[in-house]
Amino acid sequence: MPVAESSRRPAASVALRHVTTVLFNDARRRENIYFGVLAVLLLVGFPLLLDTFHLNLVGKYLTYAFVALGLVLCWGYGGILSLGQGVFFGLGGYCMAMFLKLEASDIASTSIQSTPGIPDFMDWNQLTKLPAFWVPFKSLFLTVVAIPLVPSVLALALSAAMFKRRVGGVYFAIITQAVAAILSILIIGQQGYTGGVNGITDLKTLHGWDIRSDSAKMILYFVNAALLLGAIALSFSIIRSKLGRLLLAVRDREERVLFTGYDVANIKTVVFVLAAAFSAVGGAMFTLQVGFMSPSFVGIVPSIEMVICAAVGGRTSLLGAVYGTLIVNYGKTYFSEAFPELWLFVIGALFIAVVMIFPDGLAGLDLRKALHGLLTRASGFARKRKKPAALVPPAAPSAPQTNAGSQ
Repeated sequence: MPVAESSRRPAASVALRHVTTVLFNDARRRENIYFGVLAVLLLVGFPLLLDTFHLNLVGKYLTYAFVALGLVLCWGYGGILSLGQGVFFGLGGYCMAMFLKLEASDIASTSIQSTPGIPDFMDWNQLTKLPAFWVPFKSLFLTVVAIPLVPSVLALALSAAMFKRRVGGVYFAIITQAVAAILSILIIGQQGYTGGVNGITDLKTLHGWDIRSDSAKMILYFVNAALLLGAIALSFSIIRSKLGRLLLAVRDREERVLFTGYDVANIKTVVFVLAAAFSAVGGAMFTLQVGFMSPSFVGIVPSIEMVICAAVGGRTSLLGAVYGTLIVNYGKTYFSEAFPELWLFVIGALFIAVVMIFPDGLAGLDLRKALHGLLTRASGFARKRKKPAALVPPAAPSAPQTNAGSQ
C-alpha cells in the first residue's frame, strides 16, 4: 500500500473521532442534536414516508408520548412512580370528547330521540336534560381550559393528600393505581352520564370541520407533533433549571433536601401536576385523531403500559421516552394483530428485559461509539470505491548468481 494512502487512513479516523467528540461530548449540544433529529423525523420523515392511515396511527402513538414525558419528569427525575397516569390521559380525552359529542348532538341531528339536543346514550338511559357538569363543554374555549385544568386539580388534590403526609415510594404507586381502577369503574357504572363501557363515540366535527377526512387527519398529526415538541422543549428547560436540580436531589437524597429548608412536598406537587397536564393534552389529541374515548384508556392496564413505554426509552431521557413509546406501541399493534394471545407475554418479557438487562433503556446505549464506527466504516468504503488499488507490475527476474570460487 502506498505510504500516502496509509497515512491518510489514520488521519481520517482521527478527524471523524474529533468531530463526533466535539458534537456529542457536551450533554446540552448532544440533546439539541437529538432533538433536531426527532423534529425532522416527526415533521418531515414520517409525513413523506407514510400514507394517511399509517401517519394517523403514528399520531395516535405520539399521544402516549405526552404521558411518557410526564413520567420521565416525575419518575425519572423526581423519583415519583405513578401507576395511574391513565387517569389524567382519560380525563383530558373525555373533556374533548364531551365537547365534540355535544356538537354532534344538535337538535337537527337528534330529532328522532325522545329528548332532542342531548347525546344519544343519555336518551337511551332515559335522561331528559343535559347534566350540569356537561354544560360548560358547549364552549370550545372552556373545553380547552378544562383539558389541562381538570386533571391538574385532581393531581393537586392527590398531592396534598399524600405528599404533605410524606406518603411516597411503593405506597404512592399503589394509591395511584387504585385511583385508576376507581375512576374506570365509576365511568362504566355511570352509563347515562359517561357513555358507560362503550365510552363517547361517533365524534365527527370540530366547529363544523370534519375531523374524519384525510386532510384533517394530516393537520391533526402536525398539530400533535408540534405540541409534543413544545412539551419536550418545556421539559428540557425545567430539568436544566433550579427545579430540575432540586428534583434530582429529592430523588437521591430527600432527607438532605428537607433539612436544607426546601419544602419537598411542594417540589413533588409541581412536577406531578405538570405530568398530569401533559397526559391530559395527549388524551385530548388522542380523542381528536381517533374519534372516540372510552374507559379502556383510563384503567390500570393502560397506565402500566405507559410506564413501560417510559422505561423502554429510558426513564431519565425525554427523547428516549418518545422513541420508547413508538417502539412499544408499534409492537403492541403488530403482535396483537399477528399473535393476539402472545401480546401480554411479550410486554411482560420486555419489561423484565428492561429491568434486568438494560435498566437505562434505549438512552443507556452508547450512540456516540456506534455513530463513530458507522462513519469510519462509511468513509473507508467510500475511499475504496473512489481509489481502487493500483496494479503492481511484476518484479524483473534476477540475474543468475555465479560462484566466485569456481572461476
